[in-house]
Amino acid sequence: MWIPTEHEKYGVVLASFRGTVQHGLPLEIGDTVQILEKCEGWYRGFILKNPNIKGIFPSSYIHLKNAHVKNKGQFETVTPVEDSVITEMTSTLRDWGAMWKQLYVKNEGDLFHRLWHVMNEILDLRRQVLVGHLTHDRMRDVKQHITARLDWGNEQLCLDLVPRREFSMVDPDEISVTELYRLVNRLTPLHKETPVPASTHHLFVHVKSLMSANLGEELEVFFHIYDGRESRPLSERFFVRLNKSGLPKSPEKTERQCTLFVVSSEHDFMFTEIDWRMGAGEKKNLCSVQYRRPFGCAVVSIADLLTADSKDDHLLKVYACNTESEWHQIHENIIKKANSRYNLSGSNTGLAVALQLLHGDIEQLRREYMVLFTRGVSITRKLGFSDVIMPGEMRNDLYVTLEKGEFEKGGKSVARNVEITVYVLDIDGQILKSHVAAGSGEPGGDEYHSLVLYHNNSPRWAEQIKLPIPVDMFRGSHVRFEFRHCSTKDKGEKKLFGYSFVPLMQEDGRTLPDGTHELIIHKCEENTSLADCSRYLKLPFSKANLPSNNQTLKGTKESFWITSFLCSTKLTQNGDMLDLLKWRAHPERINDSLSKLKEIDGSEIVKFLQDTLDTLFGILDENSQRYGLKVFDSLVHIINLLQDSKFQHFKPVMDTYIESHFAGALSYRYYMAVHVSALTSVTVYIIQSRRLFSLATGGQSEDEFRVCIHELFMSIRFFLSQENKGTSPVAQTQAVFLRTFPAVYGELLKIFTVREVAGFVREMLGSLPTTIHADCPLEAVKLQCIAKTVESQLYINPESRCILLPVVLRVLQAHMQEQRDLVMCARILTSMLSLITKEENGTEPVVSEEVQLIVESLLGVLLRTILEISNRPQSAGPAMRIQFQDGEFVACLLALLRQMSDRHYQQLLQAFSSKDDLRDFLLPIFTVFRILIRPEMFPKDWTVMRLVTNNVIITTVLYLSDALRKNFLNDKFDYKVWDSYFYLSVIFINQPCLQLESFSPSKRKKILEKYGDMRVMMGCEIFSMWQNLGEHKLNFIPAMIGPFLEVTLVPQPDLRNVMIPIFHDMMDWEQRRSGNFKQVEAKLIDKLDSLMSEGKGDETYRELFNSILLKKIERETWRESGISLIATVTRLMERLLDYRDCMKLGEVDGKKIGCTVSLLNFYKTELNKEEMYIRYIHKLYDLHLKCCDLEFLNYPMQSEWQRKEYLHLTIVQNFDRGKCWENGIILCRELADQYESYYDYRNLSKMRASLYDKIMDQQRLEPEFFRVGFYGKKFPFFLRVKKSPYSLYYIMLYATTTYPFPNL
Repeated sequence: MWIPTEHEKYGVVLASFRGTVQHGLPLEIGDTVQILEKCEGWYRGFILKNPNIKGIFPSSYIHLKNAHVKNKGQFETVTPVEDSVITEMTSTLRDWGAMWKQLYVKNEGDLFHRLWHVMNEILDLRRQVLVGHLTHDRMRDVKQHITARLDWGNEQLCLDLVPRREFSMVDPDEISVTELYRLVNRLTPLHKETPVPASTHHLFVHVKSLMSANLGEELEVFFHIYDGRESRPLSERFFVRLNKSGLPKSPEKTERQCTLFVVSSEHDFMFTEIDWRMGAGEKKNLCSVQYRRPFGCAVVSIADLLTADSKDDHLLKVYACNTESEWHQIHENIIKKANSRYNLSGSNTGLAVALQLLHGDIEQLRREYMVLFTRGVSITRKLGFSDVIMPGEMRNDLYVTLEKGEFEKGGKSVARNVEITVYVLDIDGQILKSHVAAGSGEPGGDEYHSLVLYHNNSPRWAEQIKLPIPVDMFRGSHVRFEFRHCSTKDKGEKKLFGYSFVPLMQEDGRTLPDGTHELIIHKCEENTSLADCSRYLKLPFSKANLPSNNQTLKGTKESFWITSFLCSTKLTQNGDMLDLLKWRAHPERINDSLSKLKEIDGSEIVKFLQDTLDTLFGILDENSQRYGLKVFDSLVHIINLLQDSKFQHFKPVMDTYIESHFAGALSYRYYMAVHVSALTSVTVYIIQSRRLFSLATGGQSEDEFRVCIHELFMSIRFFLSQENKGTSPVAQTQAVFLRTFPAVYGELLKIFTVREVAGFVREMLGSLPTTIHADCPLEAVKLQCIAKTVESQLYINPESRCILLPVVLRVLQAHMQEQRDLVMCARILTSMLSLITKEENGTEPVVSEEVQLIVESLLGVLLRTILEISNRPQSAGPAMRIQFQDGEFVACLLALLRQMSDRHYQQLLQAFSSKDDLRDFLLPIFTVFRILIRPEMFPKDWTVMRLVTNNVIITTVLYLSDALRKNFLNDKFDYKVWDSYFYLSVIFINQPCLQLESFSPSKRKKILEKYGDMRVMMGCEIFSMWQNLGEHKLNFIPAMIGPFLEVTLVPQPDLRNVMIPIFHDMMDWEQRRSGNFKQVEAKLIDKLDSLMSEGKGDETYRELFNSILLKKIERETWRESGISLIATVTRLMERLLDYRDCMKLGEVDGKKIGCTVSLLNFYKTELNKEEMYIRYIHKLYDLHLKCCDLEFLNYPMQSEWQRKEYLHLTIVQNFDRGKCWENGIILCRELADQYESYYDYRNLSKMRASLYDKIMDQQRLEPEFFRVGFYGKKFPFFLRVKKSPYSLYYIMLYATTTYPFPNL
């Protein structure tokens, strides 16, 4: 017994089933089936792609899947419960499969193969998603890749655009029309948002090995990013140790082999280089002393990596200097290709590295490349700060570059081999452990040894080291440089001969200035002990700081140069900044320090933003009366500084500081008095200060604070209400306030209710002057303020919307009426309508009230705005593309109409005080709807948007139909309104996007399930409205015959059944008026010919037209004449259908000619349509010319002497070509009178003579004709039963190519 299924509703076929059993349903692997019933191991159901055929199939062949069932019962629909991306992939691949095969048939090989690869790629990605083993980030990446591939394929196959949000298809019913428009507009190629390039890039480097035949010592490899344009390094160094085989010394520690270089996008990478320097220690006389010696250098341009998204292996060539004295600039020589200064280190020498350029900040990379950070990778920082320094971020790195030195021979015959040893010592003279780093990748050491350049008293190293010294150890610390001569004799010992030092901080707390420093080399003996640093720290360290009377040290030739660069978030080299931060140590300098704050470089201020703000509020708490005004000015200066685009990334720093670090509980009392002059700059500080005070005191002085706030806003309203010229300081200040005011809504909500804040905002906006000068900046700024308000969290709350909406609508209405700032108006209206949704429960009344307010204020002006924009001249092109603001307004109109309920429409129509007002509303809205229906209104692939538009239009039209019936019938009849209504209805039904027969079965099924057939709904409405017209129907006869006939030709049976009876009604009313229906007949015949020539209509329509109308006129008094008309129109349809079928490609020319003759004879003999007869005469002429069959021309003789001469000559020429010279001579006789009247006897004699000569001289064969009859319905209507003469040639042609041999 068959039982309806409860849970087994949806499944996928696992194996093919032939369906050989009784009622069996054939299945193919992969088909999806909907199950209706089950019985002992069998299911009954249908394949989703062909729901009309039902049958049974084994349950073991089906893999069941969870599904969601809608409308349980006979008309239930089943949707699988799975990831929406998976569902889309499955349905899309099915559609692509059929189209992919057609590509092969059409020989589109390129797209065929590309689509094949994409389909396989999507299938692989689908398997990954179904397995469910992907991480969240990886799943996101896979879905993003899938949707990109689906969009590509849909675009290539000219399929519909799929609007998505977070990779999932959106349901148009679940989002507002404005949001839907933005989604599809963003995906359109012409409007696709250009991806914003990443502000930060990272270069991933993985060192693999050094290949060389000359190894034998351990190697040290250094990498850094170098700017070839400015000849300076951009990053610190990455340090890798290699063993004697050229492989990484610690292969188990991947962070010592891999790094990420951080590079800002402001550099163009065109001349950036990666270089490394290697030194091998020399073991002489079996001693353990080793030196670092230069080995080689390599450079690669990062410009070559910009287009590569994958990680590529590179073998970099290694170059060596011709002379060691140029080692410091070998990388520059390679970049500049100064070949004379370097050469290859060896033909087989190369460094194997993997390089990949990654885009995004470090947090983005952690999400997208988790594997890199899981296995370990070091971060090599850039020389300088990141784009944003957040509170709590600590960095204190001092970079020292060993530049060069000048040394004396020291009594030796040759130059020295100088090595520098670098130490960092604290205030007690103890060496800081692990605070000297050669680069990232390797841990820091206690000391650093420089390269040794052979026999060079003026060595140049250009070696960079990093000293990550803690802030609390900076004061009193110094760096010591010890110089030793490395002898290749004397057992390879290193002999100390001098030292230099440099303190890291000055007495006043400033650090060592950035730049190059010339240090003094203090000579010492080999066995000198430097353990007691207090002995040399009293000596001068730099020649720049020597007193003028110390000529001994100034005159010495020995010097050592270093370059320092400090990257610190806590230390500064600016004295004015230091004085401000240490204001408690010198309170007498506070006024000076506050005055000089505006002179300090902005980058220095934002670097110490948190400390600077703490200092300002500390000074304010200490003595607000004395320093309050200057502190306030300084605070405003900092806030304005953050408005600069250069420092806009520091705004989050300010927000975080206010939320987490600000502690001025009494600050609000002072700033309340000066807030008006500073506008909104310090509102956030007031709010946070008040919150802290409330927490500390349990909410004391709450009423006083609220009174102060209200007084403050009263002052601001008075300030904003002042009318001034656009260039006046007051007007400019008002504009600044309006730009920044929306930023404080969130802060106000922390201490006030939503309704209170909304009241403040409403009063602010309402206080603005209504009359504004044309050049006043408030005109645009006011709209910008409203836009930010509508997009803020404040407006999202329904309680605040009902307060703010009236003032917003008032401003919008004024601007749209004057057609000003339409782009901003569209933005505001879009944001407003995106928030309005038909929700359940308690919000429905609120939403309904909001919709009512918008309808009353903006519906009329919105219609006029769309008409105004649509009537503007369009740019040249094959199609009109809507401008952005036009599309936004259209979406807003549709969203508003979709939100309107019965009550809204009733109130709208009742609001019109007179019939003329209602007429002035209906005509524009019908015109706008006709504009929206145009094919060129939206791009071709915006089917989702078109369907939503049509759904809104038909819903609105149904409501407006009642207004037409109630207000424009009987004595109040208005032809123009009714005509506009019918015209809209007709083009609505005929628009291409509603012709479901042309869509694929799956697409047609989705549309019918969601919207139904909107053509039938509109057709029923047309019929209903027509029946209400009564005697006014005569106003539309015969004007509406053609449009209604076009509607009935749409291949939809229900629509035809509804619309065809209207022709009976037209015949009846025309019979009453004129006693006949010749106008109806003439219009029907004329329109049938043109419409069927366009491919509309079919045999089913002919039969339906005949049967419906015959049944309708059975009881009419004019039945006989009606039957005659219907029979005539039906026979005309037969011939027109035959003619259209014959004109198809592949038909023989004789058949086309015969069909055309039949049709033109019908127009001549039965309908007496002279103009139609002449039209087909020309078509018959063209057919004869095409097939060169002019022998059988038998045109009726023409006696109309008014025809122009060229027509006669053309006929004579055709007879000449067809060898019908006798007929040509007859025409020449008719031409004789014309020629004789002009005395042109020469042309006439030549023409006649030529024809007579051809009759006498040329040979022609007599044609053989047979009388042929065609019997059977397989022949076209114009051939059936008739007997006509045919030449043997055409008889054989018909027999062999078109039909069975006819009866002779």
